[in-house]
Amino acid sequence: MDARDEETGTVPNDRNRPRSSVSSFLLISFILFLLTSHNGDEFLARHHYQDAVTSLENQLSNYTAWLNGTTSNFTMPELDHTVPPLLDAFHIKGRTLDPLRESYYPNITGYVRGNAQFYNITPASLQRNDSLPWRPLAEDYVAGANVTEMAEMVSTWNWTASNKMVMTLNEKKPLALQKNSSDVKDLVAVHARMEFTDEVSQETLRLELDGVHFLSQGSIVGLVQPFGQPLDIRLLPSIVPSDRMNETTQIIAPELEHRISKLKTMIDDGLIDNESNNEDEPKSKCPFMFYAQFHPVPVPDHLMQDLENEIQHPTGISTVKPPKMVLTAVLLSKQCGILYEIHSTQGLRSQTFFSKMTTYGGLSAAIYLTALVLFVRQVERSRTPSGITRVSRWIFLTNATIDAVCFAGHITFAILAEGRASLALMATAFLSCVLFVQEAQFAALIFQIQGPESPPTPPRPAATPAPPAPVQNNQAPATNQPPTTAAPAAAPSPNQQRNDDPNSSFFRFFIHHVRTDPQARLWIMLFLFLTVLVRVILSPALSMLFVAVTYSLIWLPQIWRSARKGRTSGLSTEYVFGTTICRLAGALYFLTCPYNVLDVEPRGWAYWLAFVVMFQACIILAQEHIGPSFFLPSRYRAVKTHDYHPSMPLPDSEAPEKSLGDCSICMDAIYVDPSVRLQEELRETEKEKGKGKGRVGEADGGTGLQKDTIASASRFFGVLRMGAGGSHRRREYSLAPCHHLFHTECLEKWLAIKNICPQCRRPLPPL
Repeated sequence: MDARDEETGTVPNDRNRPRSSVSSFLLISFILFLLTSHNGDEFLARHHYQDAVTSLENQLSNYTAWLNGTTSNFTMPELDHTVPPLLDAFHIKGRTLDPLRESYYPNITGYVRGNAQFYNITPASLQRNDSLPWRPLAEDYVAGANVTEMAEMVSTWNWTASNKMVMTLNEKKPLALQKNSSDVKDLVAVHARMEFTDEVSQETLRLELDGVHFLSQGSIVGLVQPFGQPLDIRLLPSIVPSDRMNETTQIIAPELEHRISKLKTMIDDGLIDNESNNEDEPKSKCPFMFYAQFHPVPVPDHLMQDLENEIQHPTGISTVKPPKMVLTAVLLSKQCGILYEIHSTQGLRSQTFFSKMTTYGGLSAAIYLTALVLFVRQVERSRTPSGITRVSRWIFLTNATIDAVCFAGHITFAILAEGRASLALMATAFLSCVLFVQEAQFAALIFQIQGPESPPTPPRPAATPAPPAPVQNNQAPATNQPPTTAAPAAAPSPNQQRNDDPNSSFFRFFIHHVRTDPQARLWIMLFLFLTVLVRVILSPALSMLFVAVTYSLIWLPQIWRSARKGRTSGLSTEYVFGTTICRLAGALYFLTCPYNVLDVEPRGWAYWLAFVVMFQACIILAQEHIGPSFFLPSRYRAVKTHDYHPSMPLPDSEAPEKSLGDCSICMDAIYVDPSVRLQEELRETEKEKGKGKGRVGEADGGTGLQKDTIASASRFFGVLRMGAGGSHRRREYSLAPCHHLFHTECLEKWLAIKNICPQCRRPLPPL
């Protein structure tokens, strides 16, 4: 019976047998199950939607009954008369403008970001704070509030660490009001999402707002609840000014009908969003009232209407420049004793944002097209055995990882965007995907060719058999006896047999399968890569860490490989600097521009990152002209390889032939510029000076480190005196180890095909 291999657990005679595909199919199915399983979230979300429809229908029936004066379970709360004086202290009060001089934005659908100032208005905190000018008004507002309930409602969110606010506004008049707009012509329903960010933990608190926008006064009044908490829009008339209460009551029923119809359509079409069920425990349960006032702009009302029409339906006509959209707002919560003042805001209309995103998508597509062209040109130069052995596969894997993240991000935003912005982002996503595939394929090719460079792990030494027992002097050696054989090993126990069997457990089978099947390793790596990629996109902190790590390692593996191998990279100047500029363009846009399309906060370390990447690019080019390990001391440099460009005796100035000889490939003469003679004389002079300095160092008791320093300085200043032209002229000829002389250009083209001398057929080292 064949012995079983201890390392793999297989029989050596069966190694050439084709591998069964059942195990691979099971492994792939298991990974796909992990990727596609949602643990019933969609089923729970569908029931959540159906419960929401039932709740809205009950609210609509009760509200309609209350409007008609019939029996209803709904009661409208009374107006809180302590709120208007407090809002006046923050200048939250709308006014009617002169349409010939000023106007408000007629449509506020867009994005607003600003600073948020937190105030603790609990009774105990107000008593200790005497610096607030509106303290008496706040005390009247929270008078009679339950202090115990305040502590329970705040929950775990750190309100004092939230000083930034981002809000997405969306206003749309329901269809029922559009048909009968004469009744309510100055009122629009508003839905918004607000986000507060904790500067310490980088966590986000999301709030939902439902309110109304009074167009003639430029003010917004709304109810706010944490994301996922129920919000009753029927209470809106109780928080608006008393003179606008009748108008507000007319907008509630059409809005409820619109939401019911929308939810039913989503359920029927299967468009279930389980985002609201992701958070198990809300970070806060505090309800808020939102009051905002837009600042008037110095644009007449008819010009503002022309601007709005051009934004909604572009025709190319000339309009006024879009003015800034600025607002001041206050968030109030009597139940939690919290007041937020929102100021220093910057607004951006959604259509303007999509135009901005279209411009960004077009420029990004041009940048990626440039990077793709540079990569293809470099591959054409390096797609030879000699060129592939020079480059490092890790730089292409790093760039491929960056492109994969860019592809996922751009395709996500292309799906969320609309119109031209989607097409522009799709173009960027397509080019980044093509570049990612090309870089990954080239990295795999490099891995295949450079694989033999890593020596295989030596096998374990075989166990030395025990020496035979010595023969005693008083015992005669046995004759005519068969050779002594070792006693058979004891039969393994059943438990040991099960442990040696690779099929005894799923874990042992899985490890064995991954170690022996390259396809399984590929799927495992793909699964881990997709998991990490998703986490990087969803987490802002991981995104910043990903950018800092990957961009700082773009060229470092190539620098290390060139210095360790003692060979240049062969990367062209256009590829190194072109790729560096293309990579840094996108990173610097998001990390330095305060008005980028993703609203990413500027980072001060972005400029240092750009400096590090450009410095690495300069080192690669210096390795091409000065030497692969010019920045390392001589004792740490790689083993010296064959020098194809040694100093050769120049032809006599009076000789009729000024060439070094004929090239063994093209048979043409190899000429050298006469100025090289002067450079050779300077080199000899530098050598003599170096010897003299070495003797002085020895006489003075100098150390080896001082000798290396003097020698390095001499070489450096010698290169500066000779200039870069001398090095270029010496590279016009190449002398092989077999002493055959070639043009460097001819030998490079020959070695791209074969690694032997074209004349004597001896192996040649890399050039």
